[in-house]
Amino acid sequence: MRTLVAHSLLAAAAVVTLCSWVSAPLAAQEEQPARAGRGGRGANRPPAGPTPRLPENPILGVNSGKPDFGGKGMWQVPYIIDMQKQGKTPEGGVIDVPFRPAAKKIFDSRTETNSKDDPEGFCLPPGVPRMMYTPYPTQIYQLADRILFIYEGGAHVWRLIWMDGRQHPKDPNPTFLGDAIGHWEGDTLVVDTVGFNERTWLDAAGHPHGEKLHVIEKYTRPDSNTLRVEATIEDPDFYTKPWTVVTTATWAAGQELFEYICQENNRDVQHLVGK
Repeated sequence: MRTLVAHSLLAAAAVVTLCSWVSAPLAAQEEQPARAGRGGRGANRPPAGPTPRLPENPILGVNSGKPDFGGKGMWQVPYIIDMQKQGKTPEGGVIDVPFRPAAKKIFDSRTETNSKDDPEGFCLPPGVPRMMYTPYPTQIYQLADRILFIYEGGAHVWRLIWMDGRQHPKDPNPTFLGDAIGHWEGDTLVVDTVGFNERTWLDAAGHPHGEKLHVIEKYTRPDSNTLRVEATIEDPDFYTKPWTVVTTATWAAGQELFEYICQENNRDVQHLVGK
């Protein structure tokens, strides 16, 4: 019975996928708009209200009276495959990636091979800013001296943003998510991150980086349903100047993160054959 049901579900999925490709115009496929997160959770979203705020309370430290990035719910992260095509500049314009020639060659190679070597396909953490481009939800917790991001997918990791005034270590140990310190500029959370390893891609399309990557993120919550995410990429070995990508996540009230395990019994890797 289980085999019959499984085959029926696979057949139905194949029909839906085929119909989608046949009916979608080529131009729409090329534009690749930001897709909703996995599972369609949070679809019945209420109209946006004012930005929720934390109370003025010394127990909350640096987050006292600031916009509340949490609450009873989660942020539905969009599926950003290509940050250049799906993101916007801070002014709402088209992004022009300032590749160095060697970086452009790497990117073109990844495009030609259909991103078959994407580290995320091997259950490695997506890195920054890609954690906010991977289509699994996240929750944000604001403590007195730090902010904690918990991610459902992307190897089910967490990220600490230190808000206690510390500086980056002079020689940080390279990691997937780097060393992050933050501060508030009005109602905008500014996160400065360095100390990355070279084992991640900036997005699924394959925009590259090295250990000199420096990312500055700006998070704002203009209303109850929207989290604006602005990421500025700086890596002198790969790009001629810094460049900025703006995306948004949406609030799913009353939703919770699921348990998600990627590390064990991943049978999809054999299909990442590229060209």
